[in-house]
Amino acid sequence: MVQAKKVALYLVVVFVLYVIISDPDTAGEYVKLGFRGVSDAASAVGDFMTWIANGGNS
Repeated sequence: MVQAKKVALYLVVVFVLYVIISDPDTAGEYVKLGFRGVSDAASAVGDFMTWIANGGNS
């Protein structure tokens, strides 16, 4: 099982490097998309925590 995880991780790293080297513009768009997703998730968690802090009132 551990060996399969290592192989999968290796394949993901190779694929990411291939995308970056073969098409840097598209890779940049993927990075922007990823950061936007993380930012949206953090904002949603912040909104949820604010809602909790206010006692669950709308």
